[in-house]
Amino acid sequence: MEKDEKEIAERIEAATTLLERTLSWLDERLAAASAMAGEVERISATVDQTRREAELAEKLGEAERELAELKAAAATSLLTPLRRTVPAATSEMLAKHGIAEGPVDVRTLDAALAGLSLEQRIAVKSQLLRAGAIA
Repeated sequence: MEKDEKEIAERIEAATTLLERTLSWLDERLAAASAMAGEVERISATVDQTRREAELAEKLGEAERELAELKAAAATSLLTPLRRTVPAATSEMLAKHGIAEGPVDVRTLDAALAGLSLEQRIAVKSQLLRAGAIA
């Protein structure tokens, strides 16, 4: 009977050793799986962040293009006056002095406006400037 008890004790000890090895192997696998899960979370966060950066870069590009278009439109509108016509009275007065339609030379204009008061000359010149007729 002692022999049987000894054999059972050895078998139990061998089984215990195998169980301890299995437990340590499972602990290692669990630690590796946890580390892998953390890496996957970091990778997915990096992908999400990269996607968001790409979206923001695209929106920034669109905003810059729109801003450039608006600046170009503003520059064009500043260079071309809104009013292109000269009042009839001004046209008649200039025609009497031999100044026709189109760009007006400033010296010729000053000679034509010599008979007017200072305020009238300023008014006529500002009208011509708005119409884009002064060269």
